[in-house]
Amino acid sequence: METTEIDVDSPGRGVADITEAVLSFCAGMGDGLLTVFAPHATAGVGLMELGSGSEADLVDTLDRLLPRSERYHHQHGSPGHGADHLLPLLVSPSIVLPVVGGRPALGTWQSIVMVDLNADNRRRRARLSFIAG
Repeated sequence: METTEIDVDSPGRGVADITEAVLSFCAGMGDGLLTVFAPHATAGVGLMELGSGSEADLVDTLDRLLPRSERYHHQHGSPGHGADHLLPLLVSPSIVLPVVGGRPALGTWQSIVMVDLNADNRRRRARLSFIAG
C-alpha cells in the first residue's frame, strides 16, 4: 500500500477542493483502489460538482440540519460547535475510489472535496492510501 498525508487549507465553513492533490498522488500508480480519509472529528470528504453554486447549497443544507446553537451537550469552541462534531455522521470521513491507469475514475463533474464547518480549525489533513489491483 502507498500512503501519504496532504495538508488542506480549510475555508473555515465550507468546501475545500483536494482533487489536484489526489490526482498528483495517483499519477503513475496504475489500477487499484484509493481511500481518501479525513482524520478529524469535525470534517468529512465527498464527491461533488464545484463552481455551480453547489458548495453554498451544501453549507446551507448542513446548517439547516445542524443548526449553530447552544442546544448541544458538546460545548467548547465557538458557539454551536457541538454541531461540527455531528458532521461526519452526514458527510463520511472517508471515500473509496477506483483508480484506472493512475487516475481516479471520477465522473465528468465530480471533484474530491473536504467538507468542514468548523471555523475554529483551518489547518486540516487528508490521508490518501492506494492499494494496487
